[in-house]
Amino acid sequence: MRKLTQLVLFTAALIATPAFAEMKVAVLNYQMALLESDAAKRYAVDAEKKFGPQLNKLKTLESDAKRIQDRMVKDGDKMQQAERERLELEFKQKARDFQFQSKELNEAKAVADREMLAKLKPNLDKAVEEVIKNGNFDLVLERGAVIDVKPQYDITRQVIERMNQMR
Repeated sequence: MRKLTQLVLFTAALIATPAFAEMKVAVLNYQMALLESDAAKRYAVDAEKKFGPQLNKLKTLESDAKRIQDRMVKDGDKMQQAERERLELEFKQKARDFQFQSKELNEAKAVADREMLAKLKPNLDKAVEEVIKNGNFDLVLERGAVIDVKPQYDITRQVIERMNQMR
């Protein structure tokens, strides 16, 4: 919160000075620039292929557990004790399997995401630097720190295009 206050005060001070009228200002949505790049889109497709089978197993486990739970709710009072205990045990096992496999999938996906980010970040930073230099911008603000901006001041698309040109 303190940094936001400092940013607001800094921006207000800039606006109040005559030099601000001559400054060239832009806004950049850094996260969008990363996620909308061709490389990130390719990664998303590859990740879906890579993690799709595990995700399908999780969905199957979830639906099996739900089916068992529904049966226990619907017919539980009519079942014999042994059958009810068997279903409860089966439900608990499926729930444990779901939690374990879900945790494994989330960890594997997080590792893959970090690797992708580490690979793409240098290109993104270079694209941002080139767009700022070519546009001769004096001040570039993160889109999240700005309430509203006219589209002509948003350089996000330019950064995405520049990043897509890099191979």
